Amino acid sequence: MLLDSVVDIYNSLMKSDNDYLKTELLDSVVKYARIRTDWAFLSVDDKKEKDSYRTAAHNALISNIDALARNMSQAGQNTDWRKELTDDRKIIGDWACMVHAYLGISMR
Repeated sequence: MLLDSVVDIYNSLMKSDNDYLKTELLDSVVKYARIRTDWAFLSVDDKKEKDSYRTAAHNALISNIDALARNMSQAGQNTDWRKELTDDRKIIGDWACMVHAYLGISMR
């Protein structure tokens, strides 16, 4: 996934009027991206111990994406971004990490 696509999807979902769902989604983006980054520094034993936590954070991320997409659809807003994001867990995880980086860089 290219950065332009990552930012386009981010900008599309930020058009939602539901601030609560946007905040929940962004919180899960940051949480999942942090866990995934920390993964590089964990021992094999620590990875085994924390694997279910990482999976739960990934599931929460996907759930928050779906909740915002449903809410936007019910409000008559464009949800093409959800199709572009796909249902592929790896793509969604990569997108979260890139959004996390984008947010960090854009705040300088």
